[in-house]
Amino acid sequence: MASVALTGANFEETVTRDGIVLVDFWAAWCGPCRGFAPVFERASEKHPDIVFGKVDTEAEQSLAAAAQIRSIPTLMAFRDGVLVFSQPGALPAAALEQVIQAVRDLDMDEVRAKISGEPANR
Repeated sequence: MASVALTGANFEETVTRDGIVLVDFWAAWCGPCRGFAPVFERASEKHPDIVFGKVDTEAEQSLAAAAQIRSIPTLMAFRDGVLVFSQPGALPAAALEQVIQAVRDLDMDEVRAKISGEPANR
């Protein structure tokens, strides 16, 4: 599955759905962004069960500001509507695969419990 363009119109709907959503904040003038783009695209083809979204920070400045993007590229990972990872910088393919596996391995009951301050149901 190729990546999808995320805009102010579809961002929230996309990242709040169930499952994993990876978001690449990028700009055309950014060299590291251009270097990361094919890595992100290859991963999108390898993991069809994950939504891979791209936010053009030039076209979507208000969205980038709302997400507090200070450096690009920035990769964010959402799982079941919860932001579980955010890191600036282009990742090599192996590191992106590690992030994907870590997000898959998360115990979301535990994550939600940490966010709410409640103990996880076990």
